[in-house]
Amino acid sequence: MLHTKRPKKEKNIMVAVSAAAIVFLAAGGILGLLSAKEMRNAVTRQFNEEQLVVAHFVKRHVEKELDFLKKEIALLAGEISERSFDPAHLDKKIQQAHSHVLEVGVRKIEIVDVEKNERHIHTLFAVQPEKRAPDPNTYEPPYIRSIGNRDVWVSPPRLKSNEMMLALGVSLEKQYGKMVLFHVDITWLLSRLLKDIRSGKTGYAWIIDDNGTFLYHPDRAFIGKNAFKVREETYPDISFAKINFIQKEKMLKGLEGTGWYSSGWHRGVTGEIKKLIAFCPVVIAHTPSRRWSVAVVAPILEIEDAVRKGYLVQFVMQGLIILAVGSGASFIIFFERRWSRRLGETVARRTEAFKRSEERYRSLVESAEDFIFTVDPGGTLKSINSFTAKFFGGRPDDFIGEHLSKLFDETVVKKQTRLIRLVTGFGKSVRDEFELTLGDHPVWIDANFMPLKNNDGKINAILCIARDITENKSLEKQLVNTEKLASLGTLAAGVAHEVNNPLGVILGFCDLLLQKADKNSQTYQDLKTIERQGLHCKEVIENLLSFSRVRVGSSEYSDLNLCIDEIINVVKHTLEMNEIELVTDQAENLPPVRGDSRQLQQVFLNLINNAIAAMENGGVLKIRSRFQRRGRMAVIDFSDNGTGIAPENMDRIFEPFFTTKPEGEGTGLGLFVSYGIVNKFGGSLSCVSSTVDDPEKAGSARGTTFTIQLPVKQGEG
Repeated sequence: MLHTKRPKKEKNIMVAVSAAAIVFLAAGGILGLLSAKEMRNAVTRQFNEEQLVVAHFVKRHVEKELDFLKKEIALLAGEISERSFDPAHLDKKIQQAHSHVLEVGVRKIEIVDVEKNERHIHTLFAVQPEKRAPDPNTYEPPYIRSIGNRDVWVSPPRLKSNEMMLALGVSLEKQYGKMVLFHVDITWLLSRLLKDIRSGKTGYAWIIDDNGTFLYHPDRAFIGKNAFKVREETYPDISFAKINFIQKEKMLKGLEGTGWYSSGWHRGVTGEIKKLIAFCPVVIAHTPSRRWSVAVVAPILEIEDAVRKGYLVQFVMQGLIILAVGSGASFIIFFERRWSRRLGETVARRTEAFKRSEERYRSLVESAEDFIFTVDPGGTLKSINSFTAKFFGGRPDDFIGEHLSKLFDETVVKKQTRLIRLVTGFGKSVRDEFELTLGDHPVWIDANFMPLKNNDGKINAILCIARDITENKSLEKQLVNTEKLASLGTLAAGVAHEVNNPLGVILGFCDLLLQKADKNSQTYQDLKTIERQGLHCKEVIENLLSFSRVRVGSSEYSDLNLCIDEIINVVKHTLEMNEIELVTDQAENLPPVRGDSRQLQQVFLNLINNAIAAMENGGVLKIRSRFQRRGRMAVIDFSDNGTGIAPENMDRIFEPFFTTKPEGEGTGLGLFVSYGIVNKFGGSLSCVSSTVDDPEKAGSARGTTFTIQLPVKQGEG
């Protein structure tokens, strides 16, 4: 009987060993796939690093050739400046210089006399004087006159006769309005440098300028075309979002790096081809700033051979693992009793480990600073973590079994109920954002509702994981305002300069007519009206110019409390005249903040003047400064109890020319310029306001609070 039981027992052991072997083989296969993926990634990274080295090699050669041209044109300009300006007599010297730079792509040398509107074109074989104004698209005369004699100006590349041309210019010393220009066939120059570049077996290099135009590409049809458009026009069935992002967010911003993208062409082969790319900036000129970007690319298929070799090694390793498993199975048969005992011990340890894991998970949920709770399809709370309960002023037991309406207002509950129905109906996760009102401050929540299913696959609960995204919303709003400033600043400067000149003429002639007119006549009164309105226009223009001039950042640091004290001394009398009480609360030992003191005082004065205008019948103005360690920011609050800002106007207060003051009393540029100044110094300007008629803030005090945040000096505070 013992003999019959033993084979049966051994058979069971063999089944168990076989199952274990299968598990080991599956684990080896998964491990092999993971290692193969990691190997592929490692080879890809290494290949891209090598491509980046090639890109730097190309960058150095391009910059070296352009530096050579800059030295040659500066040397030629210096020699011409020492002689009388007679282009015909200088022909021999210019021809000699041309022969030095001809192989670098200089097609002609041009001597321009801006004042006489004539130019002399020197090719390798002839001189062609022209008695007409030089091409204004070739150079920038006002810029050439303003730079030093040794500075070389570099034009943007321009497409001429299917070739990209580049102009280098130097003004002649002691000869006003005269300059020397090199006209360079940049396509020829770059082709000479890049045509033999190889990355891997078939990789190549291409270059774009700071406007995204191809200066060189192996496919000549791309040269002179916009890199964002020509690919999509040539291969409309392929998505180029990846390379467009790399070009826009990295290459055109002067960054270097690596990545991959999908292409539609490679060495004559068309179709969707995945490529690796490495890129770096090429500095062309500093005054004005000109920067190109060189890219080295290669098909990702070229690294497949290396990966296949890795696969071979991996399969050998898997074979060894199988052999080891087989050997182990033989030993297990002989030591099955010991194995059974150890298996029991392992089960006990795993059970204990599972309990500890469950406890860690529960601890993780309870300690997470996210809103985590579950509800049934009817919206009744089944569980809630401590953070959520504490946020709403209670303990988890206080909310379990209650409806969502105990936590959220009616509007939010309606949205959540709709989402719960969607999750229950479709069995998929749904995400949405909600705005909660806590006192005077709105809180934005990003919530994700997910179905929880039982063993039968039915949804018995919905899990909600939500996070506070108020700060992200604030940053999005700040980004929108920053983009408005960037575009409107350029427009403001252009409009102001164009209007300022004719306005000066109008005011000048008005002043002459006033001197001649009888002061008691109607004409004199009409002229005074014209003068008054013209001066008002001039004030608006000066504000525009002031805004356009504050675009560049400053590294200056200022004493914030001292700036506040000085501006208070300026407005103290005005506050008393308007029966406004001033209350200050200034933190001591504030570290210096980034910003020019005069420009910061301009911001403070604009905010105080707005507060005075909002408190026509008197009131209280509170100015408070403090240090916020989180983010290392100094914070200043300007609070009034005036009429407040209507909700429909809150999104427009930082727009230019928007004002709620009566006509003629404000330009609508105060907050616009203030926002620009604060943003320039790396800070932020925000506003919270309520009116008596605001239904969302019934019962709260009316008024407005403007908050300024400014970064403090590194190492301080």
